[in-house]
Amino acid sequence: MQVLELIIFAGLAGVVLYQLYAVLGRRVGRQPEDSPTKEAAPATTRQAPSLEAQDDGVGLTGLPAIKHRDPSFDLSRFLAGAKGAYEMVVRAFAAGDRETLKNLLAPNVMSSFETAITDRETNGVTETVEFLHPPRADLERADLRDDMASITVRFLAEFRSRTKSIEGEAVDDKRTAELWTFERSLKSRDPNWTLVHVDAAEA
Repeated sequence: MQVLELIIFAGLAGVVLYQLYAVLGRRVGRQPEDSPTKEAAPATTRQAPSLEAQDDGVGLTGLPAIKHRDPSFDLSRFLAGAKGAYEMVVRAFAAGDRETLKNLLAPNVMSSFETAITDRETNGVTETVEFLHPPRADLERADLRDDMASITVRFLAEFRSRTKSIEGEAVDDKRTAELWTFERSLKSRDPNWTLVHVDAAEA
């Protein structure tokens, strides 16, 4: 009787083990050998072209495009230099210092400045400028076309203008808001930027 019971239990155990194997032996869900690296490989392959395009600068515009072409470009340093150039140009224009202006202005801007200086000299007017506060310079926009980088800066400034003429002396405190556009060829070894356009702006 005991032998018969053992045979029956052994048979039942075999059936249960077979059913467990039939279920557990199937590939359900992620298996241990399916490492995350193997599954992530196709995604990495698909992303490679976009990463390569970004490294080549394709699709970049504005400031990122300039920084990609010229890794040494630093916006803070540029704006500090732009403020210095702004003060230098304003003072040189007031004093009629053509030599200083020629080194900083594009020919078209120099031509308009030259006309204003000549008119002032013809009328016997002299002018000096004193900045009441350091000018404020903010990035307005940046662009890159082929090898030519272009950056427009918004300047807010307060200065005191003293003019002398045959009619006497006049003192005028002015507050100005202007957009100055600077350009530089990124292929050039010359690190200096040239003022190519001046326009009025809203304060």
